[in-house]
Amino acid sequence: MTRSVLTRRAVGGLTLAMAATIMGGPLVAQDRLQVAAVNYPLAYFAERLAGDMADVLFNVPADVDPSFWRPGIADITAIQGADLIVVNGAGFADWTARTTLPRSRTVLTSAGFDDAFIATETITHSHGEGGQHSHTGVANYLWLDFAQARLQAEAIAAALTRRAPDASAEIAANLQALSTDLDGLATRAAEIGAAADGVPMIASHPRYQYLARAYGFDISALDWDPRGPVSEDQWAELEAMRETLEARVFIWEAEPDAAALERIEDLGMVNAVFPPLSNRPEQGDFLSVMAGSLDRLDQAVQVASGS
Repeated sequence: MTRSVLTRRAVGGLTLAMAATIMGGPLVAQDRLQVAAVNYPLAYFAERLAGDMADVLFNVPADVDPSFWRPGIADITAIQGADLIVVNGAGFADWTARTTLPRSRTVLTSAGFDDAFIATETITHSHGEGGQHSHTGVANYLWLDFAQARLQAEAIAAALTRRAPDASAEIAANLQALSTDLDGLATRAAEIGAAADGVPMIASHPRYQYLARAYGFDISALDWDPRGPVSEDQWAELEAMRETLEARVFIWEAEPDAAALERIEDLGMVNAVFPPLSNRPEQGDFLSVMAGSLDRLDQAVQVASGS
């Protein structure tokens, strides 16, 4: 699916989302909605859209990848009791497939564009102390295509409007402001993608498929643990890949140590740290961190291309 298709869908995305599976009743005026989200981008969108009318529940520990989080009984109970449960789809947070969630209160934010999912190879491996897990065969960091992120936000806005019809004007205004911000990120990413034509890149982890497709980046991926040391075998794999692809930019999903940054430079590549933000950042928010990541990627592209 091309960006033009997603753009056309974004125009009518709120209408599509209003026809989704959210069936809850109207909000009692004095109550605050409880909204649970499976990842940080969806929590951020819910916070922006709901404003003061809702508390957003996102309790994934800071050092845990929300893709593979295993919530405890108390966490599941709290999530099941929320007025809205905002899920990503595409196999993200696979605990949701093994847990009974109330269908009438669950918002599948990708329902309107599931035919745009990117198929991947299924890889089973272990990261740190999280045990074995599998990349499910579908890329699921959907929000890195900011047009898709907008569709996800529209689905949440539709669900909130269904639950709180008296606040529809406020929700619509918040959606417009959020959509403008996401469109700004999309414009910036497209500009960098155009400048990066002919600049092959390698990422430390397969997170950036939707970013690459939407904005024209040439990104191949390794499968390094962002929290673990890089072995000599992994460095050798990277060097071989770099030579084959003639890659000039290396994308880290988390800030590495200084020695790793220097070693990338020794390989003739330029570093760019680009957190995909499945979990809440230590500083800033979705908008500010994404903007900073795009700035770093732009700087890396300029250095790598000699401009």
